[in-house]
Amino acid sequence: MASQKPSLNSNRNLRHLVKIIASLLVLAFAIQSVYGQSEEFRKQHFNTKKNLALEGYDPVSYFDGSPLEGDPDLKYAFKGITYQFVSAGNLAKFKLAPDKYEPAYGGWCAYAMGDSGEKVKIDPETFKILDGKLYLFYNFWGNNTLDDWKKNEKKLKDDADLNWNKIVR
Repeated sequence: MASQKPSLNSNRNLRHLVKIIASLLVLAFAIQSVYGQSEEFRKQHFNTKKNLALEGYDPVSYFDGSPLEGDPDLKYAFKGITYQFVSAGNLAKFKLAPDKYEPAYGGWCAYAMGDSGEKVKIDPETFKILDGKLYLFYNFWGNNTLDDWKKNEKKLKDDADLNWNKIVR
């Protein structure tokens, strides 16, 4: 009895299947690294003081045009990061769409993230809403980085996105 050689077609199918599985594994890893950050990872890389984001300001209030300090009795932890809110209504809005209200770059200065990739503290009252996302800026000692950001916003945002992705991967 002669042994049969695998057909050329079945080898191609097997190689194709292996490529698909490998691609799916790479995709799953990429999604996990961006969206599946553990609470510990977030606590390590987000800008918090005493485990509180935005120095206690209500993230929803920024989208109403004026950042307001939240009530210490109205707290909510999202994936390990605690936020305060001015009202139960704002807390409810946040719970419905937390990704919308969380600040870009973990709450670090957007200008610094774009300029050098560094995590730099922010003034919680110096901000910009851009394309539905909250960006925060350093504003101390006469150095308002929001002004510098506005001069070259597209490039700084693109660079900040790349730099933040290096941190979170």
